Amino acid sequence: MSPRRKLPIGIQTFAKIRDGGCYYVDKTPLIARLAEQGGYYLLCRPRRFGKSLLIDTIAQAFAGHRALFEGGGAAVALGVDAAVADRPRLYLAEHWDWGRRHPVIRLSFAEGRISKPDQLEANIHHQLDLNARALGVELPNASHDPSIRFHELITRAAAAHGQQAVVLVDEYDQPILDNLEAPEVARAMREGLRNLYSVIKGRDADMRFAMLTGVSRFSKVSIFSGLNNLYDLTLDPAFGTLCGYTEEDLDTVFAPEFEAAAAEGQPLDRAQVRRWYNGYAWGPVSVYNPFDVLLLLRMREFRAHWFETGTPTFLVQWLKARGFYTPRLEHLWASEALLSAFDVEHIAPEALLWQTGYLTIRGVERYGSVAEYRLAVPNLEVRAALNEALMQAWHPQPQASPMRALHRALASGDAQALREHFERLFASIPHDWYRANPIAQYEGYFASVCYSHLASLGVEIVPEDVTQQGQCDLTVRHAGTVWVLEFKVIDGERATGEALRQLQTQGYAAKYRGAPGVQRVIEVGVEFSRSRRQIVGWQAVGTGSTGI
Repeated sequence: MSPRRKLPIGIQTFAKIRDGGCYYVDKTPLIARLAEQGGYYLLCRPRRFGKSLLIDTIAQAFAGHRALFEGGGAAVALGVDAAVADRPRLYLAEHWDWGRRHPVIRLSFAEGRISKPDQLEANIHHQLDLNARALGVELPNASHDPSIRFHELITRAAAAHGQQAVVLVDEYDQPILDNLEAPEVARAMREGLRNLYSVIKGRDADMRFAMLTGVSRFSKVSIFSGLNNLYDLTLDPAFGTLCGYTEEDLDTVFAPEFEAAAAEGQPLDRAQVRRWYNGYAWGPVSVYNPFDVLLLLRMREFRAHWFETGTPTFLVQWLKARGFYTPRLEHLWASEALLSAFDVEHIAPEALLWQTGYLTIRGVERYGSVAEYRLAVPNLEVRAALNEALMQAWHPQPQASPMRALHRALASGDAQALREHFERLFASIPHDWYRANPIAQYEGYFASVCYSHLASLGVEIVPEDVTQQGQCDLTVRHAGTVWVLEFKVIDGERATGEALRQLQTQGYAAKYRGAPGVQRVIEVGVEFSRSRRQIVGWQAVGTGSTGI
């Protein structure tokens, strides 16, 4: 068995990881490429994807701390304790100009919540003062505008150290995102940050490199006005793996942990690991969320590790207020312009879901100079946990029916049990809730409840399943049984049979009959009465099914 190292859970400091004997996935080849190209960069990734560690690694490289990148005897020669000298040598150790030490200016808005403009200004002044002291320069006092002091910090740091400065900003957008529920405050935060970031423009003489990281791609017009030399790395396929772990990383860097789990009688099935946590893509290679991988290796338990650290209450309520059709989570198309059209005054659902990590890119089609991106939920963790949160918004009462009974009904083809389950689900919604919530009035409400309920179970699910003849509303595949469902909302209280007729006329189920691993295929036409708020039609036809 290969030697094991410590799992760097929650550690965002490069030196602590390297000197603490922790695993480290070497991202320095990409850092070297960025440094060689030079310039000013923006990188957006969801929370807990390693952005802060990336920023710290870049800072240590430009500050000339070579020993952190060395391993073995070379590390010992540079003063590293022999106890950690067995750490791997990183790519940057031999691919960096260690003869130059640049003054590094670091700003971060990752900690605490700023809810007033004067708090933002005070926070910026405080960080500028800390940087000035660390770099040994004097700044104008805090009565001056923050942008003036930032400008002077860059100029004086470069002059004092005889090298161009490096500017690194972590979570550049956090003060805005924290206040989206209060648009006036969010706009004030945006203006304050725009004033600050505008300093970066035209600083070529005094700046060697700049990088800003965050969650959201705010419009350049809104927050980077005039900063037309800022290059957005977010969708650059060459840097798609700059944050996150690849399949190869799990096979190599973390191989000792998988070997240990197997040896200790707790093997982690790699197909399950992939299904649960892989799937994020900003280029041709998909990646895992690092936080999920580290928690899985520590706990050896499949659960929504990432999701549980920040339940998206604002996102759920925002989707609820707009009557978002939840099956669209599995299949959306968006242009690059739409994905970038994110601002306080305009937030497209596609942009918000993608930028926060609840959707990812599944493919791209190009028409001349225009690119269209296909978006979908990245993995089982997000699908199950997000839909469970959505169900609490779509459906105000907890579901009393045991989930194991629903799993059995899906696996055994028990259509009657499945119908009774959904009838209980809708019957448990109080009448007063319908009157008080516009969400219950929109056309897709019933289908959204069914989709989110089934998706939260973790079963294989395909909304708007495409066939040669069109697309059916929902396909569920579980334990050898495929359910092909079509939903209709009717104004009356008597079933019309139209849902099943459409499903069979279009032959939506044909592609599953005789498919490998499929034991039975069941077609179900479901009709909801808008006035009764209940299922009034349920027709199920299929081979080997029960209760039809």
